[in-house]
Amino acid sequence: MRVAGVSRRALEEDARGDGVVIIDQTLLPGRLALARLESLADAVRAIATMQVRGAPLIGVTAAYGVALALRADPSDASLARAAAALRESRPTAINLGWAVGRIERAVLGLAPSARADAAWQEARAIAERELLACEAIGRHGAALLRSGFAGGGGDRPLSVLTHCNAGWLATVDWGTALAPVYRLHDEGVPVHVWVSETRPRNQGLLTAWELGQHGVPYTLVVDNAAGLLFRQGRVDLCLVGADRITRGGDVCNKIGTSLKALAAREAGIPFYVAAPASTIDWALDDPAAIPIEERAALEVTGDADVPVFNPGFDVTPARHVTAIITERGVSGASAQELAALAGD
Repeated sequence: MRVAGVSRRALEEDARGDGVVIIDQTLLPGRLALARLESLADAVRAIATMQVRGAPLIGVTAAYGVALALRADPSDASLARAAAALRESRPTAINLGWAVGRIERAVLGLAPSARADAAWQEARAIAERELLACEAIGRHGAALLRSGFAGGGGDRPLSVLTHCNAGWLATVDWGTALAPVYRLHDEGVPVHVWVSETRPRNQGLLTAWELGQHGVPYTLVVDNAAGLLFRQGRVDLCLVGADRITRGGDVCNKIGTSLKALAAREAGIPFYVAAPASTIDWALDDPAAIPIEERAALEVTGDADVPVFNPGFDVTPARHVTAIITERGVSGASAQELAALAGD
């Protein structure tokens, strides 16, 4: 996607081939700055402190983190330490564990001397896979929206409400929930995005920033404004990303997502989820088993000494999800329908 007219990715390999360069998202939207990851510690810190955000990008960063660890020490013990540290850095997004597992399987049968290169190649393949997946999500999602919503009615553009950041900053490029929006915009379809601020981390500001850089019309709205927008008929559909999806179609995403799904259902507005197949936990039936990350009270209170409950995610039941858009197509939110998309 574009920043100031220049194509960028959220993560790229360093030109020297011995590290990766990320956009430090903790500084956005005020300042665009890059950070270089050269070690396992750098990758763990980038994930834990939210320099990188979004399930697909977290997974790619973790894959390169294992590769960087094996460059320093290719032993079994080093691999185990790296995998454990990365899995603990942010437990909710399944893409992280999925990517680390792929690296482990790629190198465990190899001689230590061959592991670093093999891990790096596998991390590169994971990054490319996620990029292509997001591009395909854009195609499938744009076709779905184009066929179901011929404009917002009258002269109004197609009106989409999203929550959190599920754009290219959360992946490698294109994004998940925003990929169909970018494709429609690039095709000349009038589209407008209502951007939920997503407190307390205000990740909607990242969505607003990247939409503005790409030229997509948007309006930032306070989190609790969604119900009013629905009642006023100013939203055609909701489109969000996901951090983990159960095999039955329950969706774990940023805190506040489930409230928007409930409000959309009450208003008769479709609620779509866009995510790569790597976000589906094919082994998980019970959404209550998803580990919900609880974040620091300081994110909410500053220095105030008050009791705080600050979960980072919630779960939207499958019955509130109209459809799930993956790189493999559009599916209903049920075990039977999602099973048709299963694969590596």
